[in-house]
This record gives sequence, structure tokens and C-alpha cells, in this order.
Amino acid sequence: MGTHVIKMPDIGEGIAEVELSQWHVKVGDLVVEDQVLADVMTDKAMVDIPSPVHGKVIALGGQPGEVMAVGSVLISIEVEGAGNLKESAAPAPVATKEAPAAPKVEAAVESKPAAAAAAPRSAPVCQGPMVAREADERPLASPAVRKHALDLGIQLRLVRGTGPAGRVLHEDLEAYLAQGQSNASAPAAAAYAQRHDEEQIQVIGMRRKIAQRMQDATQRAAHFSYVEEIDVTAIEELRAHLNEKHGASRGKLTLLPFLVRALVIALRDFPQMNARYDDEAQVITRLGAVHVGVATQSDVGLMVPVVRHAEARSLWDSAAEISRLANDARNGKASRDELSGSTITLTSLGALGGIVSTPVLNLPEVAIVGVNKIVERPMVVKGQVVIRKMMNLSSSFDHRVVDGMDAALFIQAIRGLIEQPATLFVE
Repeated sequence: MGTHVIKMPDIGEGIAEVELSQWHVKVGDLVVEDQVLADVMTDKAMVDIPSPVHGKVIALGGQPGEVMAVGSVLISIEVEGAGNLKESAAPAPVATKEAPAAPKVEAAVESKPAAAAAAPRSAPVCQGPMVAREADERPLASPAVRKHALDLGIQLRLVRGTGPAGRVLHEDLEAYLAQGQSNASAPAAAAYAQRHDEEQIQVIGMRRKIAQRMQDATQRAAHFSYVEEIDVTAIEELRAHLNEKHGASRGKLTLLPFLVRALVIALRDFPQMNARYDDEAQVITRLGAVHVGVATQSDVGLMVPVVRHAEARSLWDSAAEISRLANDARNGKASRDELSGSTITLTSLGALGGIVSTPVLNLPEVAIVGVNKIVERPMVVKGQVVIRKMMNLSSSFDHRVVDGMDAALFIQAIRGLIEQPATLFVE
């Protein structure tokens, strides 16, 4: 028998160190070639580290949350034969995605070799809805599932997860309740019972990166926000008409591709908004290409996949690309390239958009446009009170680069295009 030592691979992009986000194996596990051993986090994405060999895990090189240098020992595997006496690096990551074991949103399971699926993992060992975990072991689950379990009075560590890498799903909570493992007979009493439990959540992986970027953005940029009210009645009628006529053949349209089109047109007159600011070099780079970042919420945090060259895309092309990127991001399949390079960001909370928000800039960009929810309100139009569909745009800018008047005029230009949707298509 020999030992195969796998070192932290060079992820590329000049990265010298990465954060070890999560282990998919533990000491004593048998692994097979191409089985995912660990997730590591770069500045842009989560990356799977696969095994290049069959063998048995005999040592782990770090703990989740630890920042490791490229070339440092990641894992040691006992193999038949002499092993790699010169300690080669792990193979190039074969999948780049966001948190496969703690996915952003309902992550899809990527296919693995049959042997890999059969290899022991650190997943729950119980085949029923209940599983025994260590008291300090934190099961994988989305924030929504954790809240659901809290509302039901369920100890999440007792529930067997059937999702990727043993992740607990809403269905697992229902199965747990169905087998009578929780005290579901007195939900009202549980709602008023005193609670003294605490939960410590280590800020690692994607959540740490998000925290660092948000803190960095608020400390470095001089944020200011501008809110404008928009009548979206006409564009919503157009959208409904287009979906009825072409939805079956071209796909359904949301409001986002219309907003992307409006951004592209408005930026022709306000190129200072489509820019990146290098505050160390004191250089503003205005770009002709419009690469629109579309903020996408997922289970482990916010990602911003990028619709590249939005200026060259039709309405349906933008819609298809937004849908594809959002699904890939939520399912953990978005590549590093798809999560970087934006020049301006569009963010929306959808139906939960509220009345006003104050979005944080996606540095080094200088503008972010925030979409709030659509509500029907009585409005005065030509002296008559009528019901209109209204929506606010809550946008933020870097005041070091963008003047307040320019920001207001930019958003008002978008407003004019949305309120008169025919102008979106008149060249």
C-alpha cells in the first residue's frame, strides 16, 4: 500500500489561496476516481475538487473555513501500490459551481460514476426520516428549511436529508412529521413555550465572501440612492400580449428583459453609469459592452450571473439568457466566467420587492438598478382617477464617480422608456 497526497490545485486567475468550504469525505471513507472530495471557495465561485485515484482517506489537510495556499496538502489517500511519492496536485477541478453541498437554491444533483455514488460519504447513515448525528454536527439545509424546522419544533440534526450530500429538504421535514418523530400534537403550546437554545453558525464559504464584498463596498464607495416611481401599465399589457402570442414558441417574458433593454438604451446617453472604478489606481473605465449582472438569490447567498453583451441581444434572447443563468446559478452550475465581468447590475426582489430598497453596489461597478414590486394604485391621469400598475426603481450609485443629477436623469430616462414601451424598439 502507498499514500497518494493531493495538494491544493491552481484554480487559475492568479489565485494564490482559497478557502476550504466543505469536506464531502472524512477519514476512513473509501473514495473512487472522480468522486468529489471537497469544495473550495475562490473570490468568485465554489469549485469541486475531485479525486484522481481510488483509495481510503487517511488524513484531511484542513478544516472548513480555513484559507489554504495553492500547493498546500489538501488530503492524503491510501492507495494500492507505491502512491505518488512526489505529492502531485489534485487534477483540475471538473465542475465549477456554487456550493454543491450547501447549494444556493434547490441544487440539482450532478451525475457521478456509479462507483462514486456507492462509495461511503459523510452523509446520514439512517435510511428512514430520522438520523442520528453528533450534537455539534450542523446538517445541510437552506435558511427556509431551517426556519420551517424551527416553526415545527423539529431538531434538524435528527432529520435524514435526501438532497445532495444529505441536505435536508422540506419534504424530509414532512416525512419526519409523518412518522411521529416530532411533537406535532401540541403546536400551539410549542409556539408559546420558553426557548433557551442557541445556534452558532460559522461564517465560511460563500457567506463569508458575500459578507466581505458587502462590507468592502459600503466602506469604499460613497453610496447614494435615488428612487423613481414608474407607471408599468403599458409595458405589462405589452408583455401579456407578447406572451399570449409568442409564449408557446419563444418562451414567456418577465419584466426583466424589458428592463435590460431599457438599460442598454439609456446607457447610450449616460455612459458614465456603465463603468468600473479602480479606486487604487484612480482610473474610471467606461465600457462600450453592456454586461448586465442579474442579482440572483439562492440558499447560501446572493450571486450575480452576467448577461454578456446585452446591447446585442433581442428581447427573447435576453429573456432566455437570464433564465438560463439564473437556473444555473441556483442549481450550482454557473461557471466562474458566468459570475464575473458585469459592468452594471440589475437587482430585483420579485413579488417581495417592497416599496423602496437601498441596494449595495457590486464593486467595482458604479451603478446598480433595483426593482421593487408592482402594485395597483389609484392615479390621476388627464384629470381622471384611474387604476394603474405602479413600480419603484430604487437604485444606488457611487458618488465618487456619478453626480446626483446624472443619476436622476439616468433613471428618468429608463422611466420614459418603460412608460412608452414602443420607444424600446425604435432606433
